[in-house]
Amino acid sequence: MQELHKLLDQLQSNITSFDKVNLAVSSGSVGWHIAHSLKTIDQIVMACKHSNPSEYQWHFNFKRFLFLSIAKKFPRGKARAPKIVRPEGEINQEILALNLEKVKEHLQNWKGLDANVHFPHPYFGVLNKKETENFLVLHTEHHLMIIKDILK
Repeated sequence: MQELHKLLDQLQSNITSFDKVNLAVSSGSVGWHIAHSLKTIDQIVMACKHSNPSEYQWHFNFKRFLFLSIAKKFPRGKARAPKIVRPEGEINQEILALNLEKVKEHLQNWKGLDANVHFPHPYFGVLNKKETENFLVLHTEHHLMIIKDILK
């Protein structure tokens, strides 16, 4: 999760540009992408913490294998964020900073969690702890690249 913490620092450094938009890149603002990334991390970490490791069963999933192991990135504009991780309401620097701190707090004891904590991903099936870490890093990098392009 050390890599994810570095990415969180990058998200934090972009908070001051929360209101920037570039419709040629994305309909979402920099703040929307930060809020979505933070909400995704938070929802997934909490789902893993509340999962029962003894219920985890690995199943092959081609999309998971392709994107998390081979491509190691996500194509733009091909998937829509599930409603549960879409930011709603006002987005400003204060809200983003508070959400960032909440995510960091929820990640504090991640290392101590069982290897079979898991969550159900809508495209990739059930992801265990290691797969979840990989997904969160790739997902956050994906949105940081969008943010970078918005700010060009």
